[in-house]
Amino acid sequence: MTSLIESLTQQLKRDEGVRSTAYKDSLGYLTIGVGRLIDERRIGAGLRKDEIDYLLANDINDRIEQLKKRIPWFTGLTGARQGALLNMAFQLGVDGVLSFKNTLALIEQGNYEGAAQQMLLSKWAQQTPQRAKRVAEQIRSGEWV
Repeated sequence: MTSLIESLTQQLKRDEGVRSTAYKDSLGYLTIGVGRLIDERRIGAGLRKDEIDYLLANDINDRIEQLKKRIPWFTGLTGARQGALLNMAFQLGVDGVLSFKNTLALIEQGNYEGAAQQMLLSKWAQQTPQRAKRVAEQIRSGEWV
């Protein structure tokens, strides 16, 4: 016997549709998932704090797994240095981090001062200078900034 929740879930997915990206509903309001209203023009719309935290945790865990697979020495870094690369991966994507070939080579060699200097010479540092300074300092010092 199917439960109320299971039956309702199937029904709502059929009637609302299932979308993994934002879309406009029949009234023109931004919506995601299964009819989840996120449009700021509507009172009560948006994500709850626990949902935001859940999505963020999923994103962090995904990037950890990707960096572990693509940078073999990643797990040998201090937590703060791993965090710096994860911060970059969150902003630039994992492929974006991997494009920092000289920086990554310096990190792998343990030349954190040189890596931090390289980071600050990048287009990324020009675009988001304050964030880049914090992340570079975290690589240099091995401490959370």
